[in-house]
Amino acid sequence: MNITTLGFLALLPIVVSAILLLGLQWSARKSMPFVLLVTAMMALFIWEMSWGRIAASLLQGLIITASVLWIVFGAIVLLNTLKRTGAIQVIRAGFTQVSPDRRIQAIIIAWCFGTFIEGASGFGTPAAIAAPLLVAIGFPALSAVLMGMMIQSTPVSFGAVGTPIIIGVNKGLDTATISANLEVQGGNWEQFIQLITTEVAVIHGIVGTFMPLIMVMMLTRFFGENKSWKEGLEVLPFAVFAGLAFTLPYALTGIFLGPEFPSLLGGLVSMAIVVSAAKRGLMIPKTTWDFPKKSDWLQAWSGSLDVKQDDLSSYKTLSPVIAWIPYLVVALLLVCSRVFDNFKAMLSGVSINVTNILGEVGVNASFSPLYLPGGILFTGALVALFLQGQKGQRTQVFTQATSESFKTIVGAGVVLVFTIPMVRLFINSGVNLADFPSMPVAGAELFAGVFGDAFPLISPTIGALGAFIAGSNTVSNMMFSQFQYEAAITLSIAPALMVATQAVGAAAGNMIAIHNVVAASATVGLLGQEGATLRKTILPTLYYVLSAGILAMLALAL
Repeated sequence: MNITTLGFLALLPIVVSAILLLGLQWSARKSMPFVLLVTAMMALFIWEMSWGRIAASLLQGLIITASVLWIVFGAIVLLNTLKRTGAIQVIRAGFTQVSPDRRIQAIIIAWCFGTFIEGASGFGTPAAIAAPLLVAIGFPALSAVLMGMMIQSTPVSFGAVGTPIIIGVNKGLDTATISANLEVQGGNWEQFIQLITTEVAVIHGIVGTFMPLIMVMMLTRFFGENKSWKEGLEVLPFAVFAGLAFTLPYALTGIFLGPEFPSLLGGLVSMAIVVSAAKRGLMIPKTTWDFPKKSDWLQAWSGSLDVKQDDLSSYKTLSPVIAWIPYLVVALLLVCSRVFDNFKAMLSGVSINVTNILGEVGVNASFSPLYLPGGILFTGALVALFLQGQKGQRTQVFTQATSESFKTIVGAGVVLVFTIPMVRLFINSGVNLADFPSMPVAGAELFAGVFGDAFPLISPTIGALGAFIAGSNTVSNMMFSQFQYEAAITLSIAPALMVATQAVGAAAGNMIAIHNVVAASATVGLLGQEGATLRKTILPTLYYVLSAGILAMLALAL
């Protein structure tokens, strides 16, 4: 079978997903079982994978699904606990006091707070935290998911304390061979990784500066009474200021300190600077923008998570500090668990590890309930319970919060038990009797053959497609970094730059990652509207990958 035919076949799961979710507007619950079936048939009859490897991949996917659902469960339990203690009412009032303008609120909560959480945790956690918080202060659920998904772009390459670079790129490249080549040229592996980190930081720094502006333009266009892009442009000075408040310290940290802390430090700096500016009214439009009256909202905008005024039981008067402490505890624990090795080892020591599932080498999975963000979010809920709840009512609050949260994740689980096993089958297809490359590599080779010297323009798109399927920048980097390196060598262009554009594209692809959309939707009770979200997030994703590709072409031309 020739490369072109194989490449087109490899892309079939992606094409089918797009047709069903975007074209036919099927829900993910209806689409993903069909996509899994298509992928399994291809794996069995075209790639000639063994029954054992197919079964092992499906089991691996189910274990990973448990990890994703645990994160979602923790985020919902925390919000439901805060809802019942009255803390959400205080937080809502606090954001209104900073600025009643919904555009400014979206920038502060989603962009500033979300980028910090991404730097600390990654793996879809920002959307799981930001989306329900936005709903709690009055955003339509669909808009909250959209904002939550859009922040999973610029900070993602250095999310989870640099995991996409430290693990994804490192494990995705042939370290021994490349190191030997670098030594011949007078370099070393550490310098090469730092060069990739620097180029990732610079590209993101340029492209990502405009993400807050794009976020608010999407908000006003799709959820405003006037359906206006212009109303989003009204906050251009503040939005670009917020973008720079994150991307400048972010880029400088990446260049001078490495991949661990750009998103963490950028998020911290932006929160301090942007909130301070908003309180002083700097660069904020005189006209306040808000959503239409709730009675005028489209039915598709609202989820089952609806934090009404009468839902909030103010057991006692809470100060803003006490109301925010659970989220601050979550942020602190996320940072400590990713930065301090002893603490990390203690949490990750409680883990279920399964290696070589069904005897298939390299098909591994683990579940670490304390180290995963779900455990930390659940800890935040317990802190809220004891700090904010009245004695004698804590048990009732805890029971109600966990019961309601469990009902929410059941719907998400139905989708994810098909989506994530499909992803693992797609990725694990490299071991087969047909002697074909894995589906992701075969698809990437098709792009390289079609675009030739214009490959740098499409390089970020390959990374984004990997994230679309795998739902992870890290996994996309592991799948495609070596391919990007080899393509660069073949075309006689800078390999570090191509690996960097892969990492940037994979970060942007998180905005359209199916199981990330499902997980974020589950936190606000909006299952079934995944296609509506994807049809919107494809726009900023295209902006990101095209801009990154153009910057790569310009860099090579200079």
